[in-house]
Amino acid sequence: MRATLFSYVLRAYVRYALGMLAGLVLVFVVVDFVDRAKLYTGPGWVRDAAELYFYKAMMSVQQLGPAALLLAAGTTVSALRKQGEVTAIRALTFGPSALYLPILVASFVACAGLVVFDERVATYSGRRVDEITTQRFNKWGDWRFYYTPKQWFRRGDNIFFLRGGSAQEGFQDVSVFTVTESFDLRRRLDASGMFPVEGMRWRLTDVVERTFDGEGKTSVRQLPEAEYALGVAVTAFRIRPGRPEQMRASELREQIDARRDVGLATKQFELALHNRFAYPMAAFPAALLGVGLALRANRRGHLTAAIIEGLLTAVAMWGLMMVCRTLVLTERLSPVVAAWTPTVLLALVAGAVWLQREGLLHLPRRSLLVR
Repeated sequence: MRATLFSYVLRAYVRYALGMLAGLVLVFVVVDFVDRAKLYTGPGWVRDAAELYFYKAMMSVQQLGPAALLLAAGTTVSALRKQGEVTAIRALTFGPSALYLPILVASFVACAGLVVFDERVATYSGRRVDEITTQRFNKWGDWRFYYTPKQWFRRGDNIFFLRGGSAQEGFQDVSVFTVTESFDLRRRLDASGMFPVEGMRWRLTDVVERTFDGEGKTSVRQLPEAEYALGVAVTAFRIRPGRPEQMRASELREQIDARRDVGLATKQFELALHNRFAYPMAAFPAALLGVGLALRANRRGHLTAAIIEGLLTAVAMWGLMMVCRTLVLTERLSPVVAAWTPTVLLALVAGAVWLQREGLLHLPRRSLLVR
């Protein structure tokens, strides 16, 4: 009997979760297309727009998945309650765990699936959305901010200005400034090329070396080629352009280390790395909260109330995430705290609702299961 009940509630929750997710994705795609329809012009725009919105739909699955799991939890329990099935479950001497357990198992599996989906599908879809939007429809937005190659780097006493090239092929038209602790210029190297040799040694071609003694005297020498120990390995310059949210976890870790080595900001990349796990996992306590709210005594509204409560919770969490993100970018909050704060708050509220339910179990049966 218990296994049959578990399977029944599980199927109901999965059905509602898939329906909610499909509905949310459809609304997002339609609203976005209506808002931007005038931008899509030119030969073959229908095919290109269809491809664009396919990838946008894939992105929205990851973005809207936690909200769908939250809404489905409250809706499932409300539907069972409205049909009198919660009363029947209680009559069979099953407690609230008969509803909590299958929903939590399904939501946990779905959360893990969203992490994998984000890692394998959503990151690639995001890059394709940017490529189609810029290359096909010539809409750049903030593309340049994320995709313009980085030229200024700092490592220890050396500041590098790399105007062209890459770590793999070598850099062209470079300047290296060596400064003192008080930020006085001690040496400047200008070269047409900079190529890795071994370890932290680099070969510079067509070099103009200027040294400053701090007393206003400058010496200059020109060399066709020279090797210098610049205190930085080639791996430090492997800075990938792109949005942090569109990189896999391994790439994010690599970029965080590389950017930290050369003095570039890493907060946004650290936040994206933690959010890769924190954002999907927020659906787990959210589903627990949805069940608790749907089971509270003397509840009215049923399905409508469940949807409204779920939407209000999702909006509140989304707003909190935006505030936390802003605080990270302004360096007023650490990325790990910003990423996990909404999930932890949801867990605390859901736990409080659960404890309240446990207290209500000692009240008369009628107050527990009001139809």
